[in-house]
Amino acid sequence: MEVKDLFAAIEFLFVEVLFIPFDFIRLEISNWIFQNAINFSLMLVIASALVYWTLQLVKFDKSGKEDKDVTAHSFL
Repeated sequence: MEVKDLFAAIEFLFVEVLFIPFDFIRLEISNWIFQNAINFSLMLVIASALVYWTLQLVKFDKSGKEDKDVTAHSFL
């Protein structure tokens, strides 16, 4: 296997396989919401992760396990 074949395989993977959803979106679709479905789904995933993280922080804060003493850290 040559390096040229390796780069050709990488090109085929990205251009012909992984970008199929983007090729479909690039067609003349008049629905703006459908064209931005990937963006909306990523925004939903990130928003749900932030909500989960915030709820876990509140739960940890209410449990009282954190050492809030002034001398808890050496740099203080």
